[in-house]
Amino acid sequence: MSEPANAPPPLDAQLCFSLYATTIAINRLYKPMLDSMGVTYPQYLVLSTLWEKDGQTISAIADRLALEPSTITPLMKRLEAAGFVSRQRNPHDERQVQVFLSAKGKALRSDASCLTQALLENSKLSIPQMVALNDQVRQLYGALTAR
Repeated sequence: MSEPANAPPPLDAQLCFSLYATTIAINRLYKPMLDSMGVTYPQYLVLSTLWEKDGQTISAIADRLALEPSTITPLMKRLEAAGFVSRQRNPHDERQVQVFLSAKGKALRSDASCLTQALLENSKLSIPQMVALNDQVRQLYGALTAR
């Protein structure tokens, strides 16, 4: 039986599948390390956002992660219950909730460096290769989300 001329290419030839499968592989690599730190991958992403700039609003964190604020709020509550962050109403705008790293949340940043190291070691890519690949993926993301 022959395939129609307009059939999609095999999975391995589809960039979307390659990115999806790679994301799953990275999450599997990270999971034991994140488990030992007491956070999930989405919580790690939230913490990474706060390590870039502490005191952000829920909306700003959601924008940075390309998620809805309603997705971030439950993550934030669990991070707060675990002692990694605190949430406070913005004194200048009571509608906004700002999130601040606790000492425990700040300390976790140095522990998280093992993730990058594990990715480099397991990928067999050099640092310049990893940086170039990340740049390409970010360019693709930018092109796909440009309005």
